[in-house]
Amino acid sequence: MSIKLHKLLGIGGIDPNERPVALKWGRWLEWPILGVALWIPIQLYLERARVIDPDDVVFYDFVIWLIFALETSFMTLLVRDKKRYLKNNWLNLVIIGAGLVHNSVYSPLAAMLRNLRLILMLYLLVKVSRRLREFLSRGKIPTILAISATVVALSGIIVTHLDPSMGDVGDGIWWAWVTMTHTGFGDIVPTTVSARVFAALLIFIGVVLISLMTAHLSVFLIGSEVEKVEDSVHEVEEDEKQQDVMLKDFAARLERIEKLLEARVGEPK
Repeated sequence: MSIKLHKLLGIGGIDPNERPVALKWGRWLEWPILGVALWIPIQLYLERARVIDPDDVVFYDFVIWLIFALETSFMTLLVRDKKRYLKNNWLNLVIIGAGLVHNSVYSPLAAMLRNLRLILMLYLLVKVSRRLREFLSRGKIPTILAISATVVALSGIIVTHLDPSMGDVGDGIWWAWVTMTHTGFGDIVPTTVSARVFAALLIFIGVVLISLMTAHLSVFLIGSEVEKVEDSVHEVEEDEKQQDVMLKDFAARLERIEKLLEARVGEPK
């Protein structure tokens, strides 16, 4: 059911029955694609801090779009059934087409497509979500904490871009942390529709990450107690083995003494 839903939404990815080389390249390209997705909110921060010149923003947007377009084109060439791949990933074509308009037309339409980067970022994260779930399922507490900190920092950048009334990036990061941990102080709240939609997404992400962290922490604490119990059981077993050896030695000595006594009793006087 989930696979059909992914295909319906245009994020079906590579069919499991495709050529091995296509599947292999699809896995390899997930990490560069993840890097592009993480760069998008960083670019938003650099724009807000005026580190990037406004005239260079179009160039950076074009590079992001070009990487995505090249990845889609390359995978289309690799797969055996190109029609099926494009049908299952029709959203790729929509994003590429919207990017063409965004990068070539300086008009109100192009300004409206500025948030295309955020849509592209969410799309790229969904594409690598399965790999991220596998990584998190094998992760330890430090790994989950590092990922959570990254999510909080990037979310703080994104929400201040979607809703400038929330304050600076520091305020956005504070709001993201409070939201993701479901504390809900209410001192900073989103007011725009896009920021509220993003807040709902962050709440869902927080449920997943906090649950994982709680589960791993519980396993760690319970595991420590289990190790102590196992050590105690091991010590008891070692003591029992030593006692068994001593008892066997004692029994052997008693047996020898009994034999000696019987031999002496049987001797003629």
